[in-house]
Amino acid sequence: MSQWYIYRGTGRPDRARIEQLPAPPPWRSFDAPAVPYEVPDVDSSTRRRLGRDAAPLPIQDPGALELVNAALYLRRPLLVTGDPGVGKSTLAHAVAHELGLGRVLEWPVVSRTELREGLYSYDAIGRLQDSQLAGDRTTTDRTSPEDIGRYVKLGPLGTALLAADRPRVLLVDELDKSDIDLPNDLLNVLEEGRFALPELERIADRAPVVEVLTDDGRRVAVTDGQVRCRAFPFVVLTSNREREFPAPFLRRCIALDLRAPRDERLAALVQAHFGQEVYDDHRDLVERFTQAGTDGALRPTDQLLNAIYLAQYTARDAEGGREELSELLMQPLDRGPR
Repeated sequence: MSQWYIYRGTGRPDRARIEQLPAPPPWRSFDAPAVPYEVPDVDSSTRRRLGRDAAPLPIQDPGALELVNAALYLRRPLLVTGDPGVGKSTLAHAVAHELGLGRVLEWPVVSRTELREGLYSYDAIGRLQDSQLAGDRTTTDRTSPEDIGRYVKLGPLGTALLAADRPRVLLVDELDKSDIDLPNDLLNVLEEGRFALPELERIADRAPVVEVLTDDGRRVAVTDGQVRCRAFPFVVLTSNREREFPAPFLRRCIALDLRAPRDERLAALVQAHFGQEVYDDHRDLVERFTQAGTDGALRPTDQLLNAIYLAQYTARDAEGGREELSELLMQPLDRGPR
């Protein structure tokens, strides 16, 4: 294990390791004053992805570990490409769990996703309706600062950029499904580590500090209508290779092409989810899945996990039923049913 690694891929939590991360390079240094904020612990989403007790055995190869740590050191987003089911989004959860960085902020991307959705939302209609119900006919800018903060919520990206002493983990899932403009729209925010909330900037002279809701469901103070970064978040951008990204965007990322776990990494993954005993009982399914993968067809690891899970409970009395069910479940996705 290389001594310079901050993230080691062992699955064993070690909150102190992130404190050993050296200062960022000068061109990636952010110095916003720290904002007091209690980060929630990892949640059920992380535990589901990582396996029993959220403590998996190693599933990353040395090349992947080097690039993950390069992204941590350089304070750059990690662009993770690979086939469906290879563990791209799981990687973000593994880093958060091992380094004690709290709940993963997840931003799933679809074709209609816009940058502002990741930064913040402002419920102007809800504010107007509440004002009318209360009989308040004053203009929006004349209402109290505390009132406007009730209608502003930071999105996953906006929450990740809060000025915390420890980086958050942000998962931007399936970026290749986005509108063509979103990667370019992300450039300035990821480069500068800051963004403005115009609704709060307008009243900054009267209310320099406003409390808003975060993606974690907690409240935090925003000063002068600006959210500024202190510790750049560990950003994982995933892609299924369904499109190409512009060169200006790519040069700001660390690129990782994640391969499907096989051999000892696949065995470790199965053990993480089911334990050693179940792995030993169904080792033949693991070997069959590995051998089938040599034909180059698309077989996500989920298929093997599904087959092993069902093999424990179904087709016990039918001769050959276990093998038949497993074969049906592990058919390649790119060739259709037989």
